[in-house]
Amino acid sequence: MITHKNISIFFILLLLLMFLANFIMAINIGFYLAVIFLWIGINAVGSSRISSNYHVKAFCNNPLETEKKIALTFDDGPSEFTLEVLELLKKYNAKATFFCIGKNIEKHPEIVKQIITEGHLVGNHSYSHSKFFDFYNAKQIREEIEKTDALLQKFTSKKINFFRPPYGVTTPSIRRALKKTNQKVIGWNIRSLDGGTKNQELILNRIIKRVSPGGIVLLHDTGKHSVLVLEQFLQFLQQNNYEVISIEELLNLNAYEIERG
Repeated sequence: MITHKNISIFFILLLLLMFLANFIMAINIGFYLAVIFLWIGINAVGSSRISSNYHVKAFCNNPLETEKKIALTFDDGPSEFTLEVLELLKKYNAKATFFCIGKNIEKHPEIVKQIITEGHLVGNHSYSHSKFFDFYNAKQIREEIEKTDALLQKFTSKKINFFRPPYGVTTPSIRRALKKTNQKVIGWNIRSLDGGTKNQELILNRIIKRVSPGGIVLLHDTGKHSVLVLEQFLQFLQQNNYEVISIEELLNLNAYEIERG
C-alpha cells in the first residue's frame, strides 16, 4: 500500500544510496533534485486525495454493497439552506449525514437540533474550515476538532465519531490529531463539485454518472443551487429504485458513542 510512511522510507533510503554511490561515481545534482521533486509530488497527490488513504484511513464508500443503496452527506453547514435540504429529505424519505463547521453551529444551533430531531446524523468538519487548515500543527487541529465536538455533543449527548477534513485534504498533523480524538475519517466517492460551480446541469450530470451501489455522495447545504440539484437527484434515485440510507448503515460504523469517564 502506498502510504506516507512507506513512501518516506523509500525515498530516504534512495537518497542515502545515491549519496553513498556518489563516493564511487559522481552523481549529478540534478538527479537528487529530480528525486526530491518526485517525492514532493507524490506527497501532494496523496494528501489531496482523501480516498488514497495516504495519511489516514478514510471510508469513502462500501465496495461490498450490491443492493441499490447509497448515502448522502452535506458539508459546511448549518446554514439557512439546510432547512430546505431537510424539507427535501423528509419529502423523499431519505436520511443524510451533515458535516458541520463549528462556527456555523454557533450561528444556527436550532438547525443542528432540527437535523438530529429529524433522524439525521452529524459529523465534525473542523471549527473554522480555514484555507490554511492543512498547514496547522497537530495541536491546533486537535483544538479545532475538540471545540466542534463540544458544540455538537450539546445536541447528541454522545461522543462524535465521524470527522471529515476541510477540502478532503489529509496531512501528518491531521493523522496525529486523530490518534488523540480517535475518530473515523469519512470521505466520498461521488463528488458533486457544487462548492465550485453553480451550473446545476453540470453538477447533476456529474453525480448521476458516478452513482453506484455503496456510494457516498458529497454535496453542500450552503447554496440554493445545491438545493435545486438535490431535488432533481432525489427524483433520479427514486426513479431508479435507489434507497438513500445513513452512513452508519452503509458502512456499519457508529456515528456516536457514549463517552467513558
